[in-house]
Amino acid sequence: MTKSLELLAPAKINLFLHITGRRPNGYHELQSVFQLVDWCDRIRLRLLDENQILRLGNFYGIEPKDDLVVRAAKLLKDRCAYPHGVEIDLEKNIPIGAGLGGGSSDAASVLIGLNHLWNLQLKRSELIHLGLKLGADIPFFLFGQNAFVQGIGEYLDPIDLPEQTFLIIFPGQFVSTQEVFQSRQLTRNHAPITMADFLASPWHESLFNNDLQPVACAICPEVHRALDWLSQKLPNCAVRMSGSGSSVFAVIPPSKNPGDLEQIMRSIPSGWVSRLVRGLKRNPAYNSIKPV
Repeated sequence: MTKSLELLAPAKINLFLHITGRRPNGYHELQSVFQLVDWCDRIRLRLLDENQILRLGNFYGIEPKDDLVVRAAKLLKDRCAYPHGVEIDLEKNIPIGAGLGGGSSDAASVLIGLNHLWNLQLKRSELIHLGLKLGADIPFFLFGQNAFVQGIGEYLDPIDLPEQTFLIIFPGQFVSTQEVFQSRQLTRNHAPITMADFLASPWHESLFNNDLQPVACAICPEVHRALDWLSQKLPNCAVRMSGSGSSVFAVIPPSKNPGDLEQIMRSIPSGWVSRLVRGLKRNPAYNSIKPV
């Protein structure tokens, strides 16, 4: 019997994000393409005989009961009435509050790992249903591949994206997702598009953008500064914000000189974090376990 497991939890970027409406309960309807990238947290799970969920490491100011990985483990444990516990060691590499889905990915990897480690044998569709109770982005990471996303994040269709390199900049400041979505300036009536529309012209700036970007820039001027900086350094590349911010990214063409990219990354302003990443086809968390 497997006693421990180590899994990766990848970041994602939104190649575009349109808000198409708002539900009576206040949740926003969206359309987006979620792209997995190889910037990963690392999660180590170890079985405990004791009936407890123990979280190791830095909590980054979050109370244990509010930590998403703890909540994910507890939700799965309660759902299946599992009598024993687990020790969770989380190594954070993805910046917190960066619009890269790090916390959601961590929670998804915990659900994936514990489903295997506890031998619960839940189907992927059951894990996705559980994940949605914790957060709107978690179903995507459980889905396990790049997706055209609709609804509040629960409608996922696989999308075949070309191999792509991205330069991500985290400008070192947190943007409140709640504040962005509650803003009166937020566009909430973007006309729906189809997956075929996106694939035909994915980097057409007037057709595909991030509706949250103007609001995030107004709340956090550092986001606007990062977008401008990237656009100046990479003038012929598509540049967008991911999620509700604060991270921004540029799409790097294959012809770009690696030496030029290294020079750009060395010149980033103090307090910012840069990362050159490759797009992934599938969530590497599933590489550590049997298919579900």
